[in-house]
Amino acid sequence: MKNFHLEFQNFLNKLKAKENFAFIRFSDGELFIMQNKKVVLAENHYITGNVSGRNKYTKEEQKEFIPGRDEFYREKLLESFQHRQKNYFKGICTATDAHVGRQNFLWQLKVHGPGDYEHLTFANVLINANYRRFVEELVPILKDREVIYIVNELADLSGLPFKIKKDFRIGSNCMINNYDVVDQVREYIKENNIKDHVILCSAASLSNYVIHQCYQENSSNTFLDIGSCLNPYLKLEGWKYTRGYLTHYWMNSGSPFGNQVDTW
Repeated sequence: MKNFHLEFQNFLNKLKAKENFAFIRFSDGELFIMQNKKVVLAENHYITGNVSGRNKYTKEEQKEFIPGRDEFYREKLLESFQHRQKNYFKGICTATDAHVGRQNFLWQLKVHGPGDYEHLTFANVLINANYRRFVEELVPILKDREVIYIVNELADLSGLPFKIKKDFRIGSNCMINNYDVVDQVREYIKENNIKDHVILCSAASLSNYVIHQCYQENSSNTFLDIGSCLNPYLKLEGWKYTRGYLTHYWMNSGSPFGNQVDTW
């Protein structure tokens, strides 16, 4: 069994010690894509497989995966999930996650295959009940590191509490429309002999491709798939409608996600 708080502490300790590693998230969106289910986040509705409903998604959060048409990207996602390497950590959905349940949790373990258990962790390890520690303990560490950021083109980086050495911008549905960013990041790392940097990724499933391919090629940097964790600093609005852990911390909304301790 894995402990939600101890898993966060493990990554925090590595950052403090400047031990390079990769953390890559397979949240519910990635889960459904790997299962070859239709995924749509549109301006005023969502579709995940046979489930659909109304919700508000601003431009930076909109995406679309169509089975068959987008098979290449599903295969790349599966490659990133099944890859094994020292200090290459894969966060997966657990039964605690809304819309997931134990059956899907076990499906992920089956597709991953036996072994490498020490590199499996929670997809939500940086958020929910651990998010306060992310803001108050992890973010300050970045002030003393050289940071590269893959982030939405609408993001305003001037409000971040640490400096960005280099940023790569992506747009809506970036996992498909901005796949070329994978090579852009790889080439930048290689051409500039980048070592011991922290490379943050807020690029939906594109983050999985970037981290997998770049860390496989060069494990001398730390890669963190942070999702929407920094969005309140970036003058983006979408998180206010869809991210309970963020509204709990930044808006005192009382969302239960702010206190949710995920279980294995």
